[in-house]
Amino acid sequence: MGRKVTVATCALNQWALDFEGNLQRILKSIEIAKRKGARYRLGPELEICGYGCWDHYYESDTLLHSLQVLAALLESPVTQDIICDVGLPVMHRNVRYNCRVIFLNRKILLIRPKMALANEGNYRELRWFTPWSRNRQTEEYFLPRMIQDVTKQETVPFGDAVLATWDTCIGSEICEELWTPHSPHVDMGLDGVEIFTNASGSHHVLRKAHARVDLVTMATTKNGGIYLLANQKGCDGDRLYYDGCALIAMNGHIFAQGAQFSLDDVEVLTATLDLEDVRSYRAEVSSRNLAQASRVSPYPRVKVDFALSCHEDLLAPPSEPVEWKYHSPAEEISLGPACWLWDFLRRSQQAGFFLPLSGGVDSAATACLVYSMCHQVCEAVKHGNQEVLADVRAIVDQLSYTPQDPRELCGRVLTTCYMASENSSQETCDRARELARQIGSHHVGLNIDPAVKAVLGIFSLVTGKRPLFAAHGGSSRENLALQNLQARLRMVVAYLFAQLSLWARGARGGLLVLGSANVDESLLGYLTKYDCSSADINPIGGISKTDLKTFIQFCLERFQLPALQGILAAPATAELEPLTDGRVSQTDEFAGSGAWSMDRARSVTALKTRLVLSPNAGSVAPGGGHGHDVRGAVRLRQAPEDHQGRALQHVLQTRHHVERRVFPAAGG
Repeated sequence: MGRKVTVATCALNQWALDFEGNLQRILKSIEIAKRKGARYRLGPELEICGYGCWDHYYESDTLLHSLQVLAALLESPVTQDIICDVGLPVMHRNVRYNCRVIFLNRKILLIRPKMALANEGNYRELRWFTPWSRNRQTEEYFLPRMIQDVTKQETVPFGDAVLATWDTCIGSEICEELWTPHSPHVDMGLDGVEIFTNASGSHHVLRKAHARVDLVTMATTKNGGIYLLANQKGCDGDRLYYDGCALIAMNGHIFAQGAQFSLDDVEVLTATLDLEDVRSYRAEVSSRNLAQASRVSPYPRVKVDFALSCHEDLLAPPSEPVEWKYHSPAEEISLGPACWLWDFLRRSQQAGFFLPLSGGVDSAATACLVYSMCHQVCEAVKHGNQEVLADVRAIVDQLSYTPQDPRELCGRVLTTCYMASENSSQETCDRARELARQIGSHHVGLNIDPAVKAVLGIFSLVTGKRPLFAAHGGSSRENLALQNLQARLRMVVAYLFAQLSLWARGARGGLLVLGSANVDESLLGYLTKYDCSSADINPIGGISKTDLKTFIQFCLERFQLPALQGILAAPATAELEPLTDGRVSQTDEFAGSGAWSMDRARSVTALKTRLVLSPNAGSVAPGGGHGHDVRGAVRLRQAPEDHQGRALQHVLQTRHHVERRVFPAAGG
């Protein structure tokens, strides 16, 4: 009997409720795994229906179509002679569970329900599923007739069990269970399980890959064993981006690393590993052996008439350890949101994006993300990705088109627009136009003053009064209302041009409006409601200003865009108040005691998001008026300056404690 096993894990770009497409991607991954010699294939969490089905999980059709896909997988010759581990929702005794179904040669071996559900941050699993609470116990699950017709089984084990093949023992974790204080792999390893699998639906958070890799390597360092992690990748129809990072580890070392950001719909990793390395590693840890002998409770074992190893494997070369290559935060911003934009664009079947480009950091960062997307599309086509080529041809409505130059592609899919007013400076106009030229976008310049005057004319006609800016003697209410009017009209103009600008150019389709409001502004309320940051999608909505500036500097060097140098150096301004001698007089400072700058306000954001402090850390000043507009009207809670400074200093001094709290709470 051999001792070397070849196992496969994968990252799939599944779409919510795209049952036919999801089936084809699953079959393709199994086919690739078999071609590489694997005898066990692991897929992402809920891969059959897609993770982001949300309230569609309540619908019986979602369960029905998932079972139909499972039946198709069981019947397919592609799934023969390989243990397949797939994810789908399953109803057992009128309770809905998030499950793994593990099968071999048309026989279901085990249905393993998820035991720890992710329900914090962006996750809402307790809304749709119930956790399995019976540790180390199984029940009989009566198969639906459509599955019985294929498997010729009436019942199968359902619950917390492990698989015992001829040569090893395999145990399952599902996503969040890896992140819990007492993960199942601990007791499974003490009970002799040698291969752990984890099917995840884990979305992208900056620097989260470090935590994910640390958890897996630490699990196998302490307990020994082989660990496979599969993950969803891409945007499955929601605002989240799932970032792959499939991996295979053994005894604290990484043996296969998947891409964190990629336009490939199917990615399969395999590794050939020696089970004797696991056994000898564990045998040397006496504390583990004492713990196993003294307190471990055995898991139910499902016997499998199959081996992962081959008889003649003495000369089979084992895989070698690799060093995990991490992206910098700026690279993550450049790649992650850009991949998300590509998925959103191709699935919405629109013809591109429309971006109000102000000449500031935020809108410039959004423009750079689209440019980065164009880079990745060209690279994918260059490397022979036929799915990407077909998608880009559909988007530009040209069947013979092959993208080669990111600037040329950007000109086809991105329209930028500088919306000037009498309060706009020539400097911001020049910066926006130059950046558009360097990235190649189709750029439009227009003036919104006629629209502003028309709306003010209606107001004056009805009330007999005309509001004035504070610089011209008006009150703070008048000043704020005049600023918000300009911002809101820009949103209206953006949507009009997004719908009809391609029509005016004789091209088909419409454009998705891109927003450019960063997370600091959103959390602190420093924005105008329904301005041009109100968009179809906002790719920088979860990124801080500090990280955006780092990203802009990265793009300056990576893509050779010198226009970004001037944008970084310029003072941040909304340009909604009158100029002074043709120059900007308004900068993005928070009104109120101390005139806090955006830099200091970002530290207060950290107090809220990282240390989870109460809303008393800040308050909104009254006087925003109808609609609660707060641009220029946010002030910090009154407190001595030295107390505020010490609080901010405390945030900076406790960074490692903050990160330990953030990442485990992020879920699987």
